[in-house]
Amino acid sequence: MTDALIDRALILAAGRGERMRPLTDTCPKPLLQVRGKPLIVWHLEALARAGVKQVLINTAWLEEQFPAQLGDGARWGLSIRYSHEGAQHGGALETAGGIATALPLWKLKEDKPFWVLGGDVFMPEFDFAEADAARFLASKALAQIYLVSNPPHNPHGDFGLSPGGMALNKAPVQWTYSTVGLYRPGLFTGTPPGQAAALAPLLRKAMQSGRVSAALYSGPWTDVGTPERLAELNAAAS
Repeated sequence: MTDALIDRALILAAGRGERMRPLTDTCPKPLLQVRGKPLIVWHLEALARAGVKQVLINTAWLEEQFPAQLGDGARWGLSIRYSHEGAQHGGALETAGGIATALPLWKLKEDKPFWVLGGDVFMPEFDFAEADAARFLASKALAQIYLVSNPPHNPHGDFGLSPGGMALNKAPVQWTYSTVGLYRPGLFTGTPPGQAAALAPLLRKAMQSGRVSAALYSGPWTDVGTPERLAELNAAAS
């Protein structure tokens, strides 16, 4: 398989997973078993199928378990590197802080895009489409985010979507951010590595300038945020 147009992905896996306790007392949420394999492995397999080659995983809680289980990614044809926020910075740095801290490992130019995806969502049919990558490369957007129908735990959604495919801070119809997106390092200019910072304020500021595109994803998607949701996923496969 040839390399993808955008051949790098950062998987966010640093969170404590408080709502998943007691399961996450001994296992990081992205390593919990979903239908016979760790949740994060569903992402790794999808990235490998799409031709993505280089993967960064940021970690904090029980972070030593990630390299112990996933290694260097060779079994999936990937090259995995780790940004250990726990060991290096004393704990998780939130989404934007984690991305800004991990990016220097790649030494990317400001316009070199990469995928970002949450390590605690289950969306096995997302295909990291080359057509989406090509459109993003040709655009001046700082990010493209993928939106899903609002789940019961987020009934009011996060962002709107314009008829022209731009993300909006507010709209009559709001959608939920799937945790998957395409990003350029330029979005994180001004976010100091090693410091905690949230992603939403950066996205909202860029939306005001018309620099965040969006697309709807209608495939299976679950925020594996509670033991009940995890149990439902596994029961559906039995």
